[in-house]
Amino acid sequence: MRYELKIALRYLRARRKDAFISITTIFTAVGVMIGVAALTITLSLMGGFEQSIKERVLNLSPQVQILNSQGSIDNYGDIEKKVATVAGVNGAESYIIGQAMLSSGRGIGGVVVRGVEPGNPIVRGQWGRYMTAGGLDDLLRSYTIPAGAAGPAVTTGGLAIGVTLAKKLKAKVGDPVRMVAPIISADGSLSTKSAQFVIGAIFDSGMNFIDTNMVFMNLPNAQDFFGRTAKADGVDIHLVNLDRTDAVTDAMRKLFPDPYRVRNWIEFNESAAAGFALLKRIYALVLVMLIGVAAFNLVATLIMVVMEKRKDIAVLIAMGATRRDVRLIFVLKGLIVGAAGTVAGLILGATGCFALARYQFIHIPREIYGISTLPIDIQPSNFAAVALASMLLCLLATVYPARQASREMPVEVFRS
Repeated sequence: MRYELKIALRYLRARRKDAFISITTIFTAVGVMIGVAALTITLSLMGGFEQSIKERVLNLSPQVQILNSQGSIDNYGDIEKKVATVAGVNGAESYIIGQAMLSSGRGIGGVVVRGVEPGNPIVRGQWGRYMTAGGLDDLLRSYTIPAGAAGPAVTTGGLAIGVTLAKKLKAKVGDPVRMVAPIISADGSLSTKSAQFVIGAIFDSGMNFIDTNMVFMNLPNAQDFFGRTAKADGVDIHLVNLDRTDAVTDAMRKLFPDPYRVRNWIEFNESAAAGFALLKRIYALVLVMLIGVAAFNLVATLIMVVMEKRKDIAVLIAMGATRRDVRLIFVLKGLIVGAAGTVAGLILGATGCFALARYQFIHIPREIYGISTLPIDIQPSNFAAVALASMLLCLLATVYPARQASREMPVEVFRS
């Protein structure tokens, strides 16, 4: 072990008359620890929120979408087959969108109807997990509504509605509902169409907007109801990795030129993504400043040590220690204090993240955030970046005191 390190470690063990300096050193390490823990937990929380929001936003906007600038898409089956040959594509689904009013006789609400293919693996993977009553397979079934005051018996299809909409309509699985929608005919005239359906499933996505306004229907039933037989409004493409978004988008634009238009989720949510990234950077900057405040307490601590150890420094220089060696002693002392605080902060931060993820003891309003507990996304790279930033700030804080220590003149010290 180098003698500079031995001396630095010895200076950490205070004698009785140096107890104040020792306590100050401990508080400095604790300050670094709190700053590091706060930054790691905050970055994990922000990452969790970002991941949760991104996941839920992608349920509203497609990852990559193909549209026809001239209207509906007739050959959507062929497009799905071509899309599957592109590297980075996990699958595709064709859909149509329509607006309607949905009534159960006990409540009424405006809805956005999305015609989907319930058997499509992409649809099942995206929406099947949110089904709380019934399932996507129930959209493929035929239901018989018995004759009553509303009219004769009819055979119809099923719908999947959100849990919030179900409460609004005071309806449950198996209840009949009536849908009324505006229909634009081929000559441009506007009319309305109504039909009865049965609630086949209820889902809970965790996003109030979706659970209140979104209704899913089997694609052929939706095509028939909205008068767009054998047509789709667009094709949604799902990716293996979102990092491949730009590459897949470029490939799709080459594969499907005009009249097709290709857009991706980044373009749909560009302002929201940029705003969230800016907020994350601001939080990180503020908390790095908190670590900086704690780290620069080292300046005062080391200056006090330098003043206390003037005689020791003079003796070392008189015995042949270079000024570089003296600087190294105090740099090492500061780094040891900073490293102790940083390691303790990383442990505290990791423990806090684990506790939040495991026990979920902090609850937030689901109606506002779409989730009921704080999401945690622990990234080792964040912990490494925080540790590096903390150690750099601690190193910077040692520069001035170490420089002042190396400037001590043995003759002047001995004379005084």
